[in-house]
Amino acid sequence: MVLFINIEQALSIHEKTVQVSGGGSLGTINTGTLESVLEHIQNDDYYPTFEEKLTHLVYAVNRNHSFSDGNKRLSISLGVQFLNLNGYLYCLRRFIPEMENISYHLAAGLIEKELLQRILHSMIENERDFDEELKLEIYTIINQDLTYKD
Repeated sequence: MVLFINIEQALSIHEKTVQVSGGGSLGTINTGTLESVLEHIQNDDYYPTFEEKLTHLVYAVNRNHSFSDGNKRLSISLGVQFLNLNGYLYCLRRFIPEMENISYHLAAGLIEKELLQRILHSMIENERDFDEELKLEIYTIINQDLTYKD
């Protein structure tokens, strides 16, 4: 049985995340999109596995911009809470630092949902590191972003 985060918990997590992580605006843009994500991942027809639910949660919160500030941070915090609620504590040591880097590129549109799922799969499977193919794909995307900025 999968345990889920409700909208009240998510709003509280957003506020705490912004306060603890250096501040920013608590202004909302559209919390209905956040509520929709939280409800949608409960539908096993769309997201039958925990991994797919987690992927959609992190991806959609990061990309949908329910808030004027803290969306990337919230995607990580909600991912942490979702993993924690469902007994995936062993993932957290790797999830938090890895997702700090990944969330930036996800928000920039460089990491697509399928790649995010492969990244999260590696963490859920408790792999020590990404396989070489996945590392190369992530490196190429990050390098592409850095090259574009120069």
